[in-house]
Amino acid sequence: MRRYLAYLGYVLRHKWFVFVESCRLGIPRRGLVHDLSKFRPGEFLPYARFFHELDGRKRQRRSPTGYYKPTDTGDLVMDFAWLRHQKVNDHHWQWWVLPEDEGGVKVLPMSIPARLEMLADWRGAGRAQGTPDVRAWYTANGSKMQLHPDTRKWVEDTLGLAGT
Repeated sequence: MRRYLAYLGYVLRHKWFVFVESCRLGIPRRGLVHDLSKFRPGEFLPYARFFHELDGRKRQRRSPTGYYKPTDTGDLVMDFAWLRHQKVNDHHWQWWVLPEDEGGVKVLPMSIPARLEMLADWRGAGRAQGTPDVRAWYTANGSKMQLHPDTRKWVEDTLGLAGT
């Protein structure tokens, strides 16, 4: 039970910080509904088990840069929870990656509201996890993301990284 309460506490803290950032970015409604799918059992239970011990202590799953590879969990239930989460929440860049029948992928440009929520999510997650420097996080991890060139330019311009 402690692991579920610990995870619930994290999700609520994360949602609060994302809501605050969403209000700053002019998208308060998206901040209110942000990550509601995490409260569904198919996401909530696997996430709680993956990120927390039975006694509620947090498991170290992230690198020092704040990155973890969600497709390399060794936990099929968690893999499906992550797949579902990213495919029902368009603020994840993975939502915009279209697998092609012939192999490969087509990367689509993110909508402006999804970009703004993604930025609010990064800022909120950083604050909730105690690593609020989004520029440093993106500099360390942005190359791992499949972003449309227009989306990447917007992200880097918005973070003040253009030309660096």
